[in-house]
Parts: sequence; structure tokens; C-alpha cells
Amino acid sequence: MKFYLETPRLILRELQESDVEAIFELDSDPQVHKYLGNKPITTYKEAADNIAFVQKQYKERGIGRLACIEKFSGKFIGWSGLKYNQGKNEALNGFVNFIDIGYRLIPKYWGKRYASESALACLNFGFNKMNYDIIYGAAETQNIASNKVLQKIGLYFINEFTYKNMKVNWYELKKTENER
Repeated sequence: MKFYLETPRLILRELQESDVEAIFELDSDPQVHKYLGNKPITTYKEAADNIAFVQKQYKERGIGRLACIEKFSGKFIGWSGLKYNQGKNEALNGFVNFIDIGYRLIPKYWGKRYASESALACLNFGFNKMNYDIIYGAAETQNIASNKVLQKIGLYFINEFTYKNMKVNWYELKKTENER
């Protein structure tokens, strides 16, 4: 399956090898990784490996994060999308084998509501096209912007948990709740 979504201001498409410079710009930025364990990448090889990892998810898991392209400029601004977290190595808050929603943008595109716009499109895709029953989200408690996005797109706060010595908020939205 090829993934392609559009919003009023964005195109969401599969990550491609040609996105390596943009992924490097995104994931080498310390601001971006402030709430992600403070481990930005340092090489283009790591960026290429990240793209290959997501492409493998498309093939093996039938879903993965999508490149966000600003329609106005045609520029890569980050990624957004769904991910199938499979097995105990990807367990989170006691959950295994679940779909989560995530987003990551280059800082100059923060504050423009692109995260909410792209995440909402991905959430609707997950419920309406992929027919998922429930989608989860997580954000470090100190990451106010990410928590606001999850709430804005309709996810409900469930609990707080500790992950790698960080306090994290856990959210969920059921398909039946989304349809209301």
C-alpha cells in the first residue's frame, strides 16, 4: 500500500531515500530531541538508517510515519503519522502491539499548527481507512506543545507513567469516540 494524504496546507507521503538531508536537519537538532532523550543524530548515515527503518515498517507492519511537505513551499517540514509498536521491545506503559500517533517538526515550522493538522489527518486515516479500533499517544509531561496537540486532536489523557527516567503522559482515542 502506498500512503499519501493531503490536508489544506500539507502533503503527507512515504519517506524516501531522497529525504536524507531533511531527516538529518530534523533529527540532528537538539531542540527537536529535548523531550526525546536528548540524543540527536550526528551523521547522514543515521538519517538514512532512520528512513530505512520506517520504510521497513511500511512493508512489514503496513503503516509508518509519513513525510510532511508544506504545499506552499514544497519543503519537507518533518514527519507525522501512525506506527505499529510490536513486541516487548516496543512496549510502552505496559502496552504491546498497539498503534500510536506521533509527529516531529523542524523548529522553524513550530507554532504554525502543522503538527495538529497532520496528526488529525493521520488519526482519521487510521480510523477510517485502516479501521483501527484504538490509537494511543504519549508525550513527556514537560513537552507542553506535544501534549496540547494530542488533546487538540481528540485523544483523552489516561495516566502518567515513567519511561527511561522521564514522566510521560499516556493518551488514547477509540474509534467509537472519534465518530461522535
